[in-house]
Amino acid sequence: MRSTGTYATSTTLGEPVQAFVPHALPPGKPALAPESFVEANRVAALALARLSGVSGLVPSVDWLLYSAIRKEALLTSQIEGTQATLADLFDEEAGFAVSNTDDVEEVTNYLRAFRLVRDNLRDPGGLPISVRLLCDAHRLLLDGARGTGKQPGELRRSQNWIGGTRPGNAVFVPPPPDRVPQLLGDLEKFIHTASSDLLALPPLVKIALVHVQFETIHPFLDGNGRIGRLLIAALLEHWGLLPEPLMYLSGYLKQHQAEYYRRLSNVRTGGDWEGWVAFFLEGVTTAALDAERGIVAIASLVAKDRRRLLESPKAGPASYRLFEMLPMMPRFTIERVRQKLNTSFPTANAAVKVLEGLGIVTELTGQKKNRSYSYQPYINLMAA
Repeated sequence: MRSTGTYATSTTLGEPVQAFVPHALPPGKPALAPESFVEANRVAALALARLSGVSGLVPSVDWLLYSAIRKEALLTSQIEGTQATLADLFDEEAGFAVSNTDDVEEVTNYLRAFRLVRDNLRDPGGLPISVRLLCDAHRLLLDGARGTGKQPGELRRSQNWIGGTRPGNAVFVPPPPDRVPQLLGDLEKFIHTASSDLLALPPLVKIALVHVQFETIHPFLDGNGRIGRLLIAALLEHWGLLPEPLMYLSGYLKQHQAEYYRRLSNVRTGGDWEGWVAFFLEGVTTAALDAERGIVAIASLVAKDRRRLLESPKAGPASYRLFEMLPMMPRFTIERVRQKLNTSFPTANAAVKVLEGLGIVTELTGQKKNRSYSYQPYINLMAA
C-alpha cells in the first residue's frame, strides 16, 4: 500500500491529536500507474474539446458564461449546505426581494472570488495561480456575515478538523497550522512545474491531484471546499483545456457527494490515487457532456424564440434589443429594461408587452404596478 503522508502530534482544545501531513506531489512509491488513467484521460479531454466546439453554436459566449458560472457557484455552495436556488440568484440580481439573503450572499461571494481569479490569470500583469491569489479569493468568498471570525484571506493559525464533535473523534485532522505555508508552497511548485518533468502527467490528472492535495492541507478555517473547486475551474482554463469556464463540475461532485468524500479519504488512508483520478476523470467527462447538452438546448430555445419575435408584426427595435439581453437578464422589471435600453418608460413597457404577448416572457406578480417578469423556459432549462 502506498504511503501518502505522515502524522504529526498537534494539540487543539487541550487534546493531543494525530494530524495528517501529506507528502509532496506527485504520488510516489509507486508512481501513479499510467494504465489507470490514459484511456479515461483521453475520453475526458475529448469531451472538453467537443464542449469548446459546441460553444460556437450561440451568438454570444457571454450567455453561456453567465449561466455556467452561476450554476457552478450555486452547486459548489450547495455542497456546503446552502439552500439558495438559481431563481434566488436571478431575483437578487434583478433587485427583487429574496428570503434567504445569507445563502444568496455566499453564492454571489463565490462569483466575485471566481471573477477575481479569472481576471488575474487573464491579465499579463495579474497574479499567477499562487497562495497569494487563493488568499485574495478567500477574502472575497468569506466577505459578509458568515465569514466574521473565520479569518477571511488568511491561512489558518489554529488546528482544524473535519467531521466529529471534537478533534479526538474527527473523521480527518489536516496538517498542523505551522506546516501549512510549506505544504502550499510545495503545491504551488507542483502546479508550475512543466509536465515533462513529472513523467508527462496529463493536465487533467495534475488537476485531480492538486484538488486532493489542497483539500487535504485544508489551509483555511472555512471555505476550503469552495476554493478547492474554484481551483479546478481555474486550472482547466489556465492549462488550455477549456477556452472559457463552460463546465460546472460541482454538479457531478454534488450528485456523487458521498463517493466524492470517500475517494478523498481513500487517498489519505490507503494511498488510492488511482481510484480518485478515475472518479475525477469520469466526472469531467460527464460534466462536459451535460454542459454540451445544456448549450444545445439553450441555443435551440433562444433561436426558436428569436424566430417567433422576428416573425411578429408588433416587434420593433426595442423588443429585439430586449430579447438579446434576456439570457443575461432572465428576471427583470420594466424599470430595469428602461435603464438597460436607455429609453423611456413607455418604450420599455411596449417592448416587454411584445415579448409577453408572444409567450416568451411571463409576468410574475399579477399586480397592476411594480410588475416583475421572467424568461421562465430559459431558467427551467438552466435549473434542469
